[in-house]
Amino acid sequence: MHKKSLQKLALGLANKDFSTIELTQYFLDRIEAHQDINAFITVDREGSLQQAAAADKLLSAGEAQPLTGIPLAHKDIFCTDGLRTSCGSKMLDNFIAPYDATLIRKFRQTGSIILGKTNMDEFAMGSSNETSYYGRVLNPWNKERVPGGSSGGSAAAVAAHLAPAATGTDTGGSIRQPASFCGLTGLKPSYGRVSRYGMIAFASSLDQAGPMAHSAADAAILLQTMSGFDERDSTSVDIAVPDFSEDLENNLEGLKIGMPVEFFNDDLDPGIASIIMNALREYEVLGAKLVDISLPNSHLSVPCYYVLAPAEASSNLSRFDGARYGYRTAEYDDLLDMYKKTRAEGFGDEVKRRIMIGAYALSAGYYDAYYLKAQKIRRLISDDFTRAFEKCDVIASPTAPETAFRFGDKSDDPVAMYLNDIYTISVNLAGLPGISIPAGLDKNNLPVGLQLIGQYFDEAGLLNVAHRYQQVTDWHTLSPL
Repeated sequence: MHKKSLQKLALGLANKDFSTIELTQYFLDRIEAHQDINAFITVDREGSLQQAAAADKLLSAGEAQPLTGIPLAHKDIFCTDGLRTSCGSKMLDNFIAPYDATLIRKFRQTGSIILGKTNMDEFAMGSSNETSYYGRVLNPWNKERVPGGSSGGSAAAVAAHLAPAATGTDTGGSIRQPASFCGLTGLKPSYGRVSRYGMIAFASSLDQAGPMAHSAADAAILLQTMSGFDERDSTSVDIAVPDFSEDLENNLEGLKIGMPVEFFNDDLDPGIASIIMNALREYEVLGAKLVDISLPNSHLSVPCYYVLAPAEASSNLSRFDGARYGYRTAEYDDLLDMYKKTRAEGFGDEVKRRIMIGAYALSAGYYDAYYLKAQKIRRLISDDFTRAFEKCDVIASPTAPETAFRFGDKSDDPVAMYLNDIYTISVNLAGLPGISIPAGLDKNNLPVGLQLIGQYFDEAGLLNVAHRYQQVTDWHTLSPL
């Protein structure tokens, strides 16, 4: 049951092979049996069964939508009415959201079930899920290794079949990198495709929500519900939402896949390079053509990102002061002392590090040297993609420079951790859609992800390219449990 696709689960519910209550209970039992993975911060057993009963009534009345009765997990960064929304931080450990994020509201309206909220790096800051206040998440493929971050809880939950699919967020690769580490399909949509209303902000010009699933076909179903203009989000783009499943079967004959020479060089691990090239040869068999392209400013993406993202974080996280909601220090002398102690006690080391970097970059005397210069580099990176797409339809690269690493390997070296996002960050800086799909296993039997980058708001095209590959390969069907 737990290895069925979303379509097959929906068909089983429609045929009354099982009820929503039975399906929900099945996944709740799996979550209970695999607590050691630590994929969830909150499991809403009672609430999910109540939702399941309501979904069964919709199914009986013939009012089902594609996701009616389907249990899902949501990253604990989305405000969820009546449930703790912690963002993986002590600062919000006691915060019960009084409203639903637009994304959560959309899923509720379909009649899907909220199993619970998944673990994550604190305030989405991390690439390994080691910064969570609730402890690290284990990678189901090898429990001595990280699941990736910051959406590591969602990735581990789906990889271990504790939920059929989940939501995540991607600021610099935080859907695609954990999808790569856990052998999943993870899609970061174009900036503005999915509403950010009710999604706790890290870096507002970079954050974007997206689906994490086993296949491109499942991701298309999830994205259909998630997408759409939201007047409550000033960054939401008022653009038509296509049927993301309609063109999945399109022929790839004549498709041009760009290979950035900056990514496919001697610095790329030979094992990963071999797996990625094998995947691209499959595309050639499907009728695609490989072309060399250049992204000359891609080497600046990591330093650019780690000026802009912390700068925005230092502003966004200033709202957490202990005065209105969340954690407040127990003893303080005056208001300023309360602010200082609350933040010192409520934030973890990585969050403090990024706040300090961001505040420095925005400070008088350094704004022009760091923040303004980073914004100019961001434009250069975006322009590189514009020129590249004149020669190709999609761009291919590894998702990450390595497979899942061991816990603690990079904890003492933040720069080494940051470099794990070297292939993904530029996509966020440009606001483009990107998807990671399983492309093979390395010598340690750990998943390797292939990243595909599309043109603005062409998620349908990306899903088509990913789906056709998954029709002729079985990497996305492999499971650690």
